Amino acid sequence: MNIIEIISQPWPWYVSGAMIALIMGILLYYGKSFGFSSNLRTLCAACGAGKKASFFDFDWKAQKWNLLFALGALIGGFLSEQFLKSPEPVALSAATVADLAALGIMQDGELVPTSLFNWEVLFSLKGFILFVVGGFAVGFGSRYAGGCTSGHAISGLSNLQLPSLIAVVGFFIGGLIMTHLLYPLIFQL
Repeated sequence: MNIIEIISQPWPWYVSGAMIALIMGILLYYGKSFGFSSNLRTLCAACGAGKKASFFDFDWKAQKWNLLFALGALIGGFLSEQFLKSPEPVALSAATVADLAALGIMQDGELVPTSLFNWEVLFSLKGFILFVVGGFAVGFGSRYAGGCTSGHAISGLSNLQLPSLIAVVGFFIGGLIMTHLLYPLIFQL
């Protein structure tokens, strides 16, 4: 078995957990905190937005490592899509497939349903609500909460920060409300 075959197979959850713990240990050792949404602020500061707004006026060069992480995530996503994609369809439980079908979302075995993620849907009312309004809500929420889910749930909880615990509880409550109350309303449009 070659390396491509090894890394393209699904790995057990505990491998990912151990890798996250290792990375968090290294970040804690070097006094860094992890979060993906802070990269937008760093990019804006690097492009000179600090001249217009004091929020972006900080030493962005101290966050170069986080920008490198974001670049690595983009490159890794591209490489895995191009070279490591499994020929097998995504396996979902029968209950999940039935729940999605009840909302009018047909599962086609792709990572995201193509009946939902395409240009035609983007320019519909439902697509506008999902992508534009949803994207704005996620961006606003991560800024309002002082970080994104990865920043609070991984980094903040590792540092035993109470605000991160409160934010993570809020993320879960918001996810439950979205899944059980708002999704059915949106998909009835």
